[in-house]
Amino acid sequence: MSNITRRQFVKRTAAFGAVSAIGFPSLIRAQGLNEKLQVGFIAVGGQAGSHTGAAHGEGCQCIAFAETDKTRWGGVLEKEGWGQAKGYTDWRKVFENHGKNLDVVFVATPDHSHFAPTMTAVSMGIHCYTEKPLTWSVREAQLLAAAYARNPKVVTQQGNQGHAGNGWRLAYEYIKAGAVGDVKEFHTWTNRPVWPQGGDRPEGADPIPDTLDWEAWIGPAAMRPYKKGVYHSFNWRGFVDFGSGALGDMACHTTDGIYSIMNPGYAATAEPFIMTGPVKDQWPAGMVVKNTYRAKDGRPGFKTFWYEGNDGNGKPFMPDTPEELEVDGRQLPRTGNLIIGSKGKMLVNGDYWETPLIIPEARRKEFGRPPQLLERSPGHHKEFFMACRGEKPREFSQSNFAYSGPMTANIQLGNLCARAGKKLELNEAGEITSDPAINDLAWREPRAGWGPLEMKV
Repeated sequence: MSNITRRQFVKRTAAFGAVSAIGFPSLIRAQGLNEKLQVGFIAVGGQAGSHTGAAHGEGCQCIAFAETDKTRWGGVLEKEGWGQAKGYTDWRKVFENHGKNLDVVFVATPDHSHFAPTMTAVSMGIHCYTEKPLTWSVREAQLLAAAYARNPKVVTQQGNQGHAGNGWRLAYEYIKAGAVGDVKEFHTWTNRPVWPQGGDRPEGADPIPDTLDWEAWIGPAAMRPYKKGVYHSFNWRGFVDFGSGALGDMACHTTDGIYSIMNPGYAATAEPFIMTGPVKDQWPAGMVVKNTYRAKDGRPGFKTFWYEGNDGNGKPFMPDTPEELEVDGRQLPRTGNLIIGSKGKMLVNGDYWETPLIIPEARRKEFGRPPQLLERSPGHHKEFFMACRGEKPREFSQSNFAYSGPMTANIQLGNLCARAGKKLELNEAGEITSDPAINDLAWREPRAGWGPLEMKV
């Protein structure tokens, strides 16, 4: 009993229920343990606020956090009961000083610095929730999928919240019921970017605010001067060194249903079908990416098309409105999916697969509602916490890295082929075979000292 870890104790407590906490208080005191999940955060501002709020609402105890911008520390310290949490600007200190006591870590930094703290957490046996996209590069995503397989007691989740929704599940049930026949194509479009893209980095430098740790913010990327309002706290998404453009921002949401429904494995090809210009310091102002996927599990191969940004005249890249919508007097929504099958079409409105509809309306009414095949989720954060506490198996956290790792790698292939400026061919293991040298672009060696503290893959 003396060698029991905190994480083992929390799982056993969940299994025994409240009786454990009431019946064995001396054991708890003797071990210095607390039945609450003890959490840490790598970033607490911006999107990270949804995670601090969810963890606080679940009764977790924050013991440490890292946030490069001290003006955002209130996201933890102002929450009731969390005022004693230890704050750092450097994420490495959270693991070095508190790793043995952490049950769960949330990572919600800019894209370029997702990988190192996430890999560190998984390798240390700490449950980990990481925002989308899971990683900045193809290889990082593949390594996290491998780390998840190597560390079987760790619960993980990528922050694509729509994966817990009913929309893709309903679309899955329509497709399995034969509503559109064999799926031939997915067309997915977004209203992003809503930040600058298509240019180069600005010249010069501005004074670094006293409240910002610029060294830690840059992290694994190459150092560059601070420029006020250019990178931190939002426009970093458009810069290749830090963000993943519109693909990284939205594809983990808007293409999620494709991976959930089709279970495609790695793409066979990835091609920059249309680009407004070459990749410079920023991603292009607009592009269309075409991927092909192999036949699998008795279904034929299929194609995907991703549309982002605008053409040179400011017109959004989108598919043409299908005649099945026009007969109902409707146009395509500004974001969504169009699924083209051998026997019909389906429209999915919005970014999160909220409303899958067979089109036209007459066909939808004729077909009716498909039978339910899939269990519904209690919520994206909820399923993660339930698995962390041992109330459900680790796979109950359904956007775990076995799923979201290959998904993110496929999404980042779109950016990789844009950087390469040409069509890429891949084998089933996700390795580029058409030009093996491009595999070097699938990985970036972290700046000295800013890689994972541990890596078990």
